[in-house]
Amino acid sequence: MDELKAGQSRSYDSPLRREQARATERRILAAARRLLLGRGYAGVSIAAIAAEAGVSVQTIYRRLGTKAALTKHLYDVTLTGDDNPVLLAERPEFLPSATERDPRRALANYARIGCATNERLGRLYAVILAGAQAGDKDLRALVAVIEQERLTGNEQFAAFLAQLGVLRPGLTVRRASDLLWALTAPELFHRLTADRGWTPDEFEDWIVRAMADAVLAR
Repeated sequence: MDELKAGQSRSYDSPLRREQARATERRILAAARRLLLGRGYAGVSIAAIAAEAGVSVQTIYRRLGTKAALTKHLYDVTLTGDDNPVLLAERPEFLPSATERDPRRALANYARIGCATNERLGRLYAVILAGAQAGDKDLRALVAVIEQERLTGNEQFAAFLAQLGVLRPGLTVRRASDLLWALTAPELFHRLTADRGWTPDEFEDWIVRAMADAVLAR
């Protein structure tokens, strides 16, 4: 009997089932993205996302939680570009920013990653921010979490530049991280590209210079 139960457990947790579950989550997230970008946060319900994805409401709650939790998961997947459970800072494309000894090349790689993530996040983050500014408590909490995560990443990079001894004289790690946090804000990227018509390449060229002028010793 115990062997039978063990076999059933292994079958239930099979790679096929895990991939099916992952495919279901991707379908839910894709549906949520379409609806959020089309209707805004307040105009979308879990029931609407379930209908769009072809799943039950219970499936969404069981797999991804509340609408706010689902939106944060969608944000994270959009940030990294896929649903692999690997932090952005641990991905191969990020490593040159943390290992490059030439500060300007490290900064250029850091800016390139920031531009790529902001390009992916642009419209979604605008929806999240608009909902937070409209007074949604869950989204205000979500924005606070997102901004703290961004600040932590910028603090780590500022500390790396400090270890290289290349920060502008008198500039603390805290103030350097504040400047990087401001310059890498998704709103800034969105304003200059979506609102003012800059291309992502033009923005990247400018932001590298702006970041270098802000934090690096001349």
